[in-house]
Amino acid sequence: MYKINSNFQKLPGSYLFSDIARKVAAFAEANPQADIIRLGIGDVTRPLTPTIIKAMHDAVDEMGTEEGFHGYAPDLGYDFLRDAIAGEYKDRGVDVSADEIFVSDGAKSDSAAIQELFSLDTRIAVTDPVYPVYVDSNVMAGRCGNWDAKKEQWSDIIYLPVTAENDFVPEFPSQIPDVVYLCLPNNPTGTTLTKDQLQDWVDWANRNGVLIIFDAAYEAYIAQPDVPHSIYECRGARACAIELRSFSKNAGFTGVRLGFTVLPRDIVQGGISLHDMWARRHGTKFNGAPYITQRAGQAVYSDQGQREIRELVAYYMKNAKIIHDGLAEAGFEVYGGVNAPYIWLKAPGNMSSWDFFDYLLREVNIVGTPGSGFGPSGEHYFRLTAFGSYENTLRAVERIGKMKV
Repeated sequence: MYKINSNFQKLPGSYLFSDIARKVAAFAEANPQADIIRLGIGDVTRPLTPTIIKAMHDAVDEMGTEEGFHGYAPDLGYDFLRDAIAGEYKDRGVDVSADEIFVSDGAKSDSAAIQELFSLDTRIAVTDPVYPVYVDSNVMAGRCGNWDAKKEQWSDIIYLPVTAENDFVPEFPSQIPDVVYLCLPNNPTGTTLTKDQLQDWVDWANRNGVLIIFDAAYEAYIAQPDVPHSIYECRGARACAIELRSFSKNAGFTGVRLGFTVLPRDIVQGGISLHDMWARRHGTKFNGAPYITQRAGQAVYSDQGQREIRELVAYYMKNAKIIHDGLAEAGFEVYGGVNAPYIWLKAPGNMSSWDFFDYLLREVNIVGTPGSGFGPSGEHYFRLTAFGSYENTLRAVERIGKMKV
């Protein structure tokens, strides 16, 4: 008789955004007249830009000819895309070669799969609050121990609180983990670290033999000059850091699916190259991102593509400023929205995160994300996204500003 992976049964409830979707669907069915504005899930709303669309159309036309048809993509990605990505790193003065870039169908897939490189007794550390996939994928693998419902924590995970009290800068843990996940700019708080602060983490990791999984999905939204776009801007990072990147939030590829991981050849453990391990895993479990999608990714790095992407980012960051300033004016305690498309706010009157979710949905028909869904330090906080339309963003801020809590 077969046996199931019992680690799945340890997961409390379902995935955060699945819970939200069910709640919103039930409310919409019970209140069909409600004009619901969705500022919860981090899904983009602007259409793909002209340069990207043209590249996809051209690729489709190629696929319709015998000489232009493409079957399985190379495991690690087409050279034309890997070279373009490496060129963008070079333009920032960062040492990353094309053969250290692994193209995939998205950063979420990679952030869940990267844990396959490590033994089951690997101790991980995560910031708190945190993007749920880092934790859940390790739970499914059997690496996190037992769930403590009271503390809302896993027994074998090291939590690094990032809160207003420490200016959203995680402190080095007293227990040394094997792997630490850092997402900067951060999802969900919208905050980030300066280059000097990130350099401290790289130095700490190298001193202690810790590997950093660095999720840079939101690097395109960085506006302040002292905030690094890549961890490889820090000295020594090539020896201790794997970087995840996405096309979803900068180029609007949430429905197209494309991302990549940078794994330097310098990272070696016990004489084994993690680069070679990841290449082996890629070749075994992945048949490559589609040719059409990779041509679209290449177009992102063209001069015109970059201009169009900057316009997309500016559109969403205009929304972020409207939300940030509007909520601050309404008396909320607000963070983020400067280097990231997320606004992190304190729920009024010490309301719980889910109580505030229900209140917003019921009273002003606005959907956000309860902070507690990202970890225990997110309790009493709430995330709003700037990925809605400009018009809906204005309407949402106006509604929230009129609330009587």
